[in-house]
Amino acid sequence: MAEKILVIDDEPMTVDLISIVLERRGFEVIKAYGAEEGLRAAYRTHPDLILLDIMMPDMDGWEVCRRLRELSDVPILFLTAKDDTRDRVRGLEMGADDYIIKPYDNDELVARIRAHLRRAPKPAVAEELVFDGGNLRINFISREVWVQGKQVHLTPKEFNLLSVLARNAGRVMSRSELVKEAWGPEYGDAVESLKLYIHYLRQKIEPDPQHPTYILTSRGVGYRFNDL
Repeated sequence: MAEKILVIDDEPMTVDLISIVLERRGFEVIKAYGAEEGLRAAYRTHPDLILLDIMMPDMDGWEVCRRLRELSDVPILFLTAKDDTRDRVRGLEMGADDYIIKPYDNDELVARIRAHLRRAPKPAVAEELVFDGGNLRINFISREVWVQGKQVHLTPKEFNLLSVLARNAGRVMSRSELVKEAWGPEYGDAVESLKLYIHYLRQKIEPDPQHPTYILTSRGVGYRFNDL
């Protein structure tokens, strides 16, 4: 299976040119034309390595790197025109694995990517998560959910929503982020349906749906899965 490289840059021509170079070398490329889009793509696709620009209008690369490092050890390579030594030091101190200055040589870029991929530990994806002392079990392989020892039936959309919440336990997720992560970007306008599906989930997995302990509401923002 081809290794996935996420390219985050607000310049479409840069993203497209890098994609051509990498795809010719056998990589699968995920394109993101901005910071927010890049973060969503990272959460959804779990890339093997990220190429990240710094100067972007919606959110700079420093902040993107910080948010990514809260959740993942995926190799991050800054790819930027900022060549000041202080910027290089800042990037590496923030958790980036490399700092490459534009313009760059394509062969060197590919060589650095391959070097970081060789060194990066392969993340183990949890097949099952257990919460609340075993009272709630979610198996991602069989797509089964067990509550207090009894299996509960979830629809595919309900299971996808619960999966995203559980894999991000402890973190507040916005409504739009949840919808796109669970159901795909094509459901971006389905935010109004989210409340109804949260209600369905609570009815099925919460000991007391009127006073939820697993799926908590963060008023004005979204929802957080309680990491019990």
